[in-house]
Amino acid sequence: MLWPSLIAVSAFLLPSFALQVPAESLASSYSLATSTSFAFPTATQDSSNSASFITSQWSLTKGKIQDHADDVAFVDDPFPSSNASSSSGPVLQVTYPQGSYSHGTGGTQFINLWNSSDGSQFNSMIASYEVAFDTNFDWVKGGKLPGIRGGLNSTGCSGGSEADGVSCFSSRIMWRQNGEGEVYAYIPETGGICSQQNVICNSDFGISLSRGNFSFTAGQWSRITMLVQLNNPPSLANGNIQLYFNDALAINQTGLQIRTSSSLAVNGLFFSTFFGGSDQTYATPQTTHTYFRNLRLWGGSAASTLAG
Repeated sequence: MLWPSLIAVSAFLLPSFALQVPAESLASSYSLATSTSFAFPTATQDSSNSASFITSQWSLTKGKIQDHADDVAFVDDPFPSSNASSSSGPVLQVTYPQGSYSHGTGGTQFINLWNSSDGSQFNSMIASYEVAFDTNFDWVKGGKLPGIRGGLNSTGCSGGSEADGVSCFSSRIMWRQNGEGEVYAYIPETGGICSQQNVICNSDFGISLSRGNFSFTAGQWSRITMLVQLNNPPSLANGNIQLYFNDALAINQTGLQIRTSSSLAVNGLFFSTFFGGSDQTYATPQTTHTYFRNLRLWGGSAASTLAG
């Protein structure tokens, strides 16, 4: 198997060299043979029908959108000439009302619970999607974008509820000022992770990984591909989070103790997007939108085999 070793080498050569790895190739290289694509309607839908479609088609935890079902709608692609990949049909629009910040006031949040066909748990998962921001999108101080989540605790590992290594973890994307990107993870602060140069820890919130290693541009599509491999055994800090931006490796964070119990598995997509931050300094000054398309997952039972 050549891909994982090449990927590891490329992490030390960024930004001067970036290996182009489509999500399908990444999944194949890690033997993630189980996959799913999120269904989209064939025609645009208003907010109410869009929420009903997502609830019925996307296998949501507790069978519902947790926050702001009225802020989602399937609309025509606003940037059809932007070719992050070929796509046709409606895209998912998320609205952030003027003055909104945190998941309680705008955007939307829900958890996809993806079960393997044979009942085994996923210990590695890839989430891939394309995202676009309104033209002249005001980044303010930052906001959340979807990622991967583990554990059946649907309220922990976000919003200041810290990860304990047993009940949950989350690994999302954040945009920051000027569109700078990062991985934003709720995982245990173990193994000296907070002393690493590319890591910003916050005792009340999540951990920022490699802030500014990639940047979003408003008014066009970008592709996000995230790989999460759980540590194995749970006592060893050999977990791994990789982030590919437009198929180029941007972040490769190894040496992570994502869990401390083998009962904690990867469960699916954490669709979480809003401005913030938890105070008004993050609030959007005007009503604005993001757009999503081509949401896909790959999973496998094998955890990380990296050295701890």
